[in-house]
Amino acid sequence: MTATVLNIHEFYNELKKVGFSEQQAELIANLHGKSAAAAVEQAKHDCKLDDVATKRDLKELELQLSIQIEKSRADVTTLIVRLGFLQTGLITAVLLKLVGTF
Repeated sequence: MTATVLNIHEFYNELKKVGFSEQQAELIANLHGKSAAAAVEQAKHDCKLDDVATKRDLKELELQLSIQIEKSRADVTTLIVRLGFLQTGLITAVLLKLVGTF
């Protein structure tokens, strides 16, 4: 924003140097400033800068995904261990049932 203000002031001074009146220079400089601001807003709109992901956004997403993967990994490991105990119990029960029938 400051750069735009400085450019408008410079523009105003240059217009006065070449013979424009104060009113003319002020009007043209203000119109130039408004035009530049409108161009910047249009460029922002065209680029949809609000939809652009930053490196910080990507790092945050990467961290969240890493945490979710670790939780899933822990859940799968717990499930495998539980299924192992269940399988061992079932095999033991079947063996005891077979031994008891002889």
